[in-house]
Amino acid sequence: MRTFQQVSPLRTYLREIRREGKIIGLVPTMGALHEGHLSLFRRARNDCDLVIGTVFVNPTQFGPNEDLDAYPRNLPKDMQLAAQEHVDALFVPTVEEMYPNGFQTTVHAGSLSADLEGKHRPGHFDGVVTVVAKLFNIVQADRAYFGQKDYQQFLVIDQMARDLNMPLDVVMLPTVREASGLALSSRNAYLQPDEKEAALVLYRALEASREAVAAGERSSATLEALLRQTLLSCHGVKVDYAVVRHPDTLEPLESLEDTSAAALLAVRVGRTRLLDNTLLTPPGVQPPRPMGHRTT
Repeated sequence: MRTFQQVSPLRTYLREIRREGKIIGLVPTMGALHEGHLSLFRRARNDCDLVIGTVFVNPTQFGPNEDLDAYPRNLPKDMQLAAQEHVDALFVPTVEEMYPNGFQTTVHAGSLSADLEGKHRPGHFDGVVTVVAKLFNIVQADRAYFGQKDYQQFLVIDQMARDLNMPLDVVMLPTVREASGLALSSRNAYLQPDEKEAALVLYRALEASREAVAAGERSSATLEALLRQTLLSCHGVKVDYAVVRHPDTLEPLESLEDTSAAALLAVRVGRTRLLDNTLLTPPGVQPPRPMGHRTT
């Protein structure tokens, strides 16, 4: 596995790969790699001739009181894991390489970013789409892979790629979970043992909503009340939001009579903020668009 810290040598390397007509897959990460990231590498390895991973803790997507300085970092372990998954090259830029002196131009995320994470973390998605646009332009991959756990992020990035006519597939893969149901996240490292036990309530809430839909419940308000009631049944859990939204637009829904939906959670367990989600599809209703689709 080759490692690059600067844009220019990475582009030189990829230029020759492109001349050979090889399909390039990109997996952008902020490091602290876990099985969720590794599943993205494996899918990219299966789909593509060449796999590029990135490790960059992007400062522009963190707010002033968020965990930028404390965010888990372990580059030697990340490099070892990426090599074990047969990643061909890892791009590990510095902040100065990505945002050099005089950097001015940013990307503004659209209406998909306004609510939910965008409401609770102002400016977050502008930072996300700016750095992802830069990575897409640097690597010029054919496909880029993201996890479902950050569902709103996927929609925002997918919209950005389509709006800016970026010629690549943006692919979403299912959330990887522990046997307990807890969604894998780099921020799980913050959880104390009792907090990790409490965090299982997110999965229980999502499962309760899925079971309710399977049993015939179609009211979004009732499903949201069920989500919130389940979450708040666990001591020490604070809910930022627990909503049922349209799976493509994230607009509020009154009913799931003729549509699928996304149940989306953001919860604080102790000092750790966790996200999770599930897709809700009533019997006989068209499921959401396939995970992974052409953006051009």
